[in-house]
Amino acid sequence: MNEIPGGRPHAAVSRTTGAPSPADHTGDTAPGTAPRRPRPTRRRTLAAALGLAGATALAGALGGCSVPAPRRGGPTADPAPGMPITGSRRAQLMQIMAHPDDDLYFMNPDCQRMVDAGVPLVCVYVTAGEHNGKNHIPGRTGETVADKEDYSSARHQGLRQAYAQMIGLDRFTPWQKGVATLRGDRQAEINTLAHGNRRVELVFLNLAMHAPRRWMALPSLWEDRALGLRTVIATDSPVRRADTYDYDGLVDVLVGLLERYRPTVVHTLDPDPDIQHSDEATRKKDSEQPGYSDHGDHTAVASFSWAALVRWVAEATADGGAIPAFTTTSFRGYYNRHWPKNLPEPVLREKAAHLVPYGGDPSWQCGNAAGCGDYMVGGRRPLTNKKGWVRSTHHRHPGTGPVVATGPDGRLTVYGVLGLRAVRWRETEPGSGQWTEPDDLGGGPLAPALGAATLLDGRQLLFGLRFAALGGHGGANRREVAVLEQRSPGGPFLAWSGLGNPERDDDRGRRIGVPVAVTAPDGRVHLFVRDAGKGVSTRVREADGTWGPWRGLDGAEVQDGLSAAVDGRGRVHLFATGRDRVHHWAQERSGGPVVFRADGPALPVPGGPVDTAATPDGGLALYYRRPEARELTAVRPDGARLAAPAFDGYGPVVAVGTPKGPVLLGRDLAGRVRLHVAGRDAVRTRGVVALGPATPHLGPKGALAVGIGADAYPWSWASHTDTA
Repeated sequence: MNEIPGGRPHAAVSRTTGAPSPADHTGDTAPGTAPRRPRPTRRRTLAAALGLAGATALAGALGGCSVPAPRRGGPTADPAPGMPITGSRRAQLMQIMAHPDDDLYFMNPDCQRMVDAGVPLVCVYVTAGEHNGKNHIPGRTGETVADKEDYSSARHQGLRQAYAQMIGLDRFTPWQKGVATLRGDRQAEINTLAHGNRRVELVFLNLAMHAPRRWMALPSLWEDRALGLRTVIATDSPVRRADTYDYDGLVDVLVGLLERYRPTVVHTLDPDPDIQHSDEATRKKDSEQPGYSDHGDHTAVASFSWAALVRWVAEATADGGAIPAFTTTSFRGYYNRHWPKNLPEPVLREKAAHLVPYGGDPSWQCGNAAGCGDYMVGGRRPLTNKKGWVRSTHHRHPGTGPVVATGPDGRLTVYGVLGLRAVRWRETEPGSGQWTEPDDLGGGPLAPALGAATLLDGRQLLFGLRFAALGGHGGANRREVAVLEQRSPGGPFLAWSGLGNPERDDDRGRRIGVPVAVTAPDGRVHLFVRDAGKGVSTRVREADGTWGPWRGLDGAEVQDGLSAAVDGRGRVHLFATGRDRVHHWAQERSGGPVVFRADGPALPVPGGPVDTAATPDGGLALYYRRPEARELTAVRPDGARLAAPAFDGYGPVVAVGTPKGPVLLGRDLAGRVRLHVAGRDAVRTRGVVALGPATPHLGPKGALAVGIGADAYPWSWASHTDTA
């Protein structure tokens, strides 16, 4: 077995012992590894026979396709631990989108909170957003003239208007426009605007959304080695020549931008959207790709983004280099259409307000002759659109904050994901609130949220959702659950072990959620994940360390963000958010199987994840917000209502039970961290802006909130000195 620390082992992902699952995978291909060389196609054979000139003519006749060069064997992820990590502690946010407006619809209010806190922002838009070139004006009759270059320019202007207003300037404030030279000698338009401590840069790669014989050009670029995709030159752009992108070219350009800006936070779209089977009319009305709950461009650009992140880390660590310190968040897209809405009215109004200047109006005098926005998005249309995209913000990999543990010496230890890898920070002294540099625990590339369970002897288990393979061009695209087991309490770890996937094929396996685990009094660890059918699957670690097979649990469809707990009688419970109620699984007796409680009471409809806390009488209490509600709901699993403290806000609430009542941690309506302890509230108003949920920790001096900041570094905050 390989340990951490103590050098990098040759193989850091092994297989567990115990009963194997039929869905376990062996021989995983690392992301970026070249697949088996394909047999020559008729097109390639013919091109070779015709010679270079003939091949060029043939490629033009085939509508933008070219003879594919052998796929480059680029750098691949190394899951071994022990690499150095470098970070500047200078916060920088980068967002990578398919279309102009993806950020405003799906990544706010998270983006706005960071911009408001002075975190510099760079937005990368992969496509030109030109679609069919028609910038329809609401209420106007007659045919709209198609002009793809004008429509792309108008959408760019809409973004300039939206972000100028976001940073506190007039929407028509002029931006500095320029041309950025990218890898491969490609060019992109770059727009820059600053106001006080706020700075925004917009980078327009402007790849065409559609190509001859390739209506969905970006998904085709991800899948097809033979495709070369041209860029669109927007009207009045400082870019004067079109470029061509192939698969590796786009990944390389994104890697170059990551290296240039060195973000500490990266926002992407959803690389693995839910399976969604709709009739053809509904699918087209919802603008979704066949079989999945998102636009095909969103999925392709998210996949390119994650491939670029993997390659960036691999290039940076080649020849002993350091891992770049960054965190990631992937955002759901058209998924928002299918589930209860989770933004209360004040937050929704604030989010939708940024789409008003983006949509613009043809009567505005914005100084851009091609148009003053994406007119069908202006006014109140985002709020009246029946698809409801703006009414929710969902993370693809929801977690409950970093994993926090107390070491044998009293120092806190924080576990998280940095540079797509598991890392560990330790307090410099007990209670100091200061942290050592991160230790690399390897395991990558990992999704951003870790699950955890503490064994009865005090050893820690960490669970990650691993991108076991991430390749286009028909290459492997595989996810697996992996576990890292501590050798001794507070000590080094063994090697990462793969736990496979509850799904039997890779496409379904991509849809699984973040692992959640809990240790029962009998020493068994119950691991749960949301599966491709939107249900729940489980795997159990016996007290002797062996793992049983994956097993699907009965029940209805749920969202990710599961909550597991043990009650005062030693029974394991699992709760999850459904469309019309909270769904509940539990053991009938301690040590028994976890089963669906189909006969349970209909608990109030949740708008987002549910968290669970122990009550003084040995029971459990559930805490969550109802759809579109700012208020907190508190209820027992049997349906009995509990008095809920005034805790207005949005997003998930994390709860811990104490004899004096629950400790609650969440966000207020302005997005600030809010802590409720012993009947009193406090709001964190200082320090680096917090990312995602924070974790409550009960220590000898009271309740403490611990989180990760936009500088990719831990923070801790104690609002009270009362012992909870």
